[in-house]
Amino acid sequence: MTEETPGFDNEKPDVPADASASPDEAAAQAAGPADEAGPAAGAGDSKELQEVALTAQLDQARTALGERTQDLQRLQAEFANYRRRVERDRIAVKEIAVANLLTELLPVLDDIGRARDHGELVGGFKSVAESLETVVAKMGLHQFGKEGEPFDPTVHEALMHAYSPDVSETTCVQILQPGYRIGERTIRPARVGVAEPQPGSAQSASDTEAQAGQGDEKAATDEENGGPEQG
Repeated sequence: MTEETPGFDNEKPDVPADASASPDEAAAQAAGPADEAGPAAGAGDSKELQEVALTAQLDQARTALGERTQDLQRLQAEFANYRRRVERDRIAVKEIAVANLLTELLPVLDDIGRARDHGELVGGFKSVAESLETVVAKMGLHQFGKEGEPFDPTVHEALMHAYSPDVSETTCVQILQPGYRIGERTIRPARVGVAEPQPGSAQSASDTEAQAGQGDEKAATDEENGGPEQG
């Protein structure tokens, strides 16, 4: 029979709670607070990286949008220029076609003019001629060239030449064939006979004017001096 020692009745030694834990459990418990702080810091860094990535993508999208906008504006300007060129070419082709057609009709119009001058434009022929003249006028054909107008080599073609004391400059005195134009474009110059001043008439006129001027000056001088001097 075992005797129990007085003062040590079933007493157990004080052992720390962590002393009975294994080394792995102790390491896990020690690392717990650090692990709790780690995820929070990692989450913050990840959010910043996402913001940076989104900002970069937004910048790229804006750059691409600006480039596409410039491309669209350039294409729009090129298309507008193309439309203007096509319209200008269409008008030019139309004017050339009309001019070619009317040029072929000029001999017919000349015949009508000669028949009218000789009094032969009568009856049904007169009606047809007037209808044709109305049609070509609607197409933009205009006749020019009248007697007495100054000679202009850009719109007149001189076929006859003479001198005349009745003119002071080169003048159209006879219209052999009228000229025709479409708008500002001359398709045939007026064929005319011209007259120029007499070679000595201009000098004679200038001498006469000079003599008249000298006479007026002499009369004014005599008047200032109290009349002409007595011989």
